[in-house]
Parts: sequence; C-alpha cells; structure tokens
Amino acid sequence: MPGLNCYSCPGAAGACPVGAFQAVVGSSKFRFSYYITGILILFGVLLGRFICGFLCPFGWFQELLHKIPLPKLSTKKLKPLRYLKYAVLLVMVVLLPLLAVNELGMGDPFFCKYLCPQGVLEGAIPLSLTNAGIRAALGKLFTWKACILLAVIVGSVVFYRPFCKWLCPLGAFYALLNKVSLFQMRVDTHKCVSCGACAKGLQDGRRHYQDPQPRRMYPLRDVHESLPYGRHPVQVRVGRPIKH
Repeated sequence: MPGLNCYSCPGAAGACPVGAFQAVVGSSKFRFSYYITGILILFGVLLGRFICGFLCPFGWFQELLHKIPLPKLSTKKLKPLRYLKYAVLLVMVVLLPLLAVNELGMGDPFFCKYLCPQGVLEGAIPLSLTNAGIRAALGKLFTWKACILLAVIVGSVVFYRPFCKWLCPLGAFYALLNKVSLFQMRVDTHKCVSCGACAKGLQDGRRHYQDPQPRRMYPLRDVHESLPYGRHPVQVRVGRPIKH
C-alpha cells in the first residue's frame, strides 16, 4: 500500500512501505531494499504527493479530526518544521536501522518502533482490546507511542495534518519526486483571476498561483473545491484537466 498503513493492523491487506523497507535494511542478510525502493519510486513518479492527499489512511484520519468545529491555527510561521520529515527519513528510516545493529547484525525499525503513531492506532489499540495477553505485555514503549498519537490527535484538531507536514518520512520521499510526477497541479493563467480562494484551501495562507508545484504536500481536494466553478487548475500533465 503506498500510504502510511501499519501492517500490524488486524484488517491490513498490505504492508506499510516504510515498515517493509526497515525490515529489509535492518536484517542480517540485506543492506538495502531495491524492490521496495523501486515500488516507491514508481508510485512517486506516477502520482507524487497525490498519494498523501487522497490515498493515505493516516492523512485521512487527521483530516477528519481537523473538521471538528474548534478554533484553527495556521502553520505559516512554522514552515521550518517541514524539514523535520527529511531528517526522520534519513536518520530513523535509513541510517539507524542500517548502522545501529546488534550482535547478530540486525537493526530495529526505529521509525515504526519509536515514532510512528499509526502502529498504535491501527495495531496496538485494536489488538490489545481483543487480547488479554497483549494487554498484559504493554509497557513503556506503548505509553510513549500512545502519547505521540495523542499529541497528533490534539494537533490535528487545530493544525491541518501536522504529522504529514512535519514528521512523515513517506511524504518526504514522495515530495522529492513531486516535481517530476505525472500528476501535477498547474495554474491556467487564462482562468486564474488571483481571487485568493486557493489560499483558503491550502490552509497556510499560501496562494496556489504563487507556487503551483512545491515539494511539500498540497491538500489537492481542498484547493480544488475552494475555487469558483470552471476555474480549477488541477490537471494531469499528460492528459486533460480534471473536471469538476
């Protein structure tokens, strides 16, 4: 599955690409996963961060929380935090599982084990509710990750997709390929009247016509729906514009 979807979930039909990559990198037999990396590159070149906006279940979960009618805060002044996800990708997903190994030559999946809240939401909580043995085995690590999940939940109510913007390594990887992906956001200069409606959809005050295809995630659906009918700039580079 191309989005952040924990394979410890009882109902999971596919593995999380980040978890699968770390499982291979942290093994004693392999140092790199060309198969998983190739699949991620394929998804990234085809869709870019469209995956983040439309296909990621954890991003959808944060969007639902953000719809709770409470005061919202802009992330405009917190832009430097967007670079954290690249550090998480490099350090926790690649370097630590590769270099911090035990006597058997195996490394831990550091991101999944110590940071990712999706594993608690989809895996630990449902499994512990149905299995007394798992509940008895829960310890400090579960408490730590539950606190992270709680922080993401509270943050998602007031900020738009805080985990996606600041901590998600999968989004960081797709962002690196967003400039060359087949799915692009383009501004039709003949239709754009600089009305500023797109700024409301972007959730951070940025106007789409000023930076139509950045490396960070755009909430594509919100931008699309915020524009006047007949003035939608979202289109596939190799095809026709998407109709309303």
